[in-house]
Amino acid sequence: MSNRHLAIRNTLIIGVLSGLLLTGCAHQQPSTTLYERVGGQASLENVVENLLYRIADDADIVVYFANSNIDLFAASLVTQLCDISDGPCQYEGPPMDRAHQTMGITDAHFNRVVEYLNEAMIEEGIPLAARNDMLGRLAPMYADVMRLQ
Repeated sequence: MSNRHLAIRNTLIIGVLSGLLLTGCAHQQPSTTLYERVGGQASLENVVENLLYRIADDADIVVYFANSNIDLFAASLVTQLCDISDGPCQYEGPPMDRAHQTMGITDAHFNRVVEYLNEAMIEEGIPLAARNDMLGRLAPMYADVMRLQ
């Protein structure tokens, strides 16, 4: 093969590869935050409201909220979920260890609330990957909620 033919072949190969790279880049989904993937503020508010109805129907769990201002708790939880999902909120409530310090929460109670949160997200139509991401971001709080220091 002559040098001229090699040059033309190499130019064609480079052109095809460049086209494939540009096409691949053009079809990639824009990156989104977890906040956007869960549906934003309205969705988080609906999830928390649904969660609170589930808690209210559970005699073993609702006792932990007997002395709580439910409206303040709901707003605080929405803000916390918004914050940890990279939304435009800044959670400024108490740290989880302090907020739960005298509650005596058991693993069974903790797990049930997590189950209720997941069910509330399912009912809100939040996709599995976003639900898993949200629960994964909440998971490190377990030690503080359960006071495991």
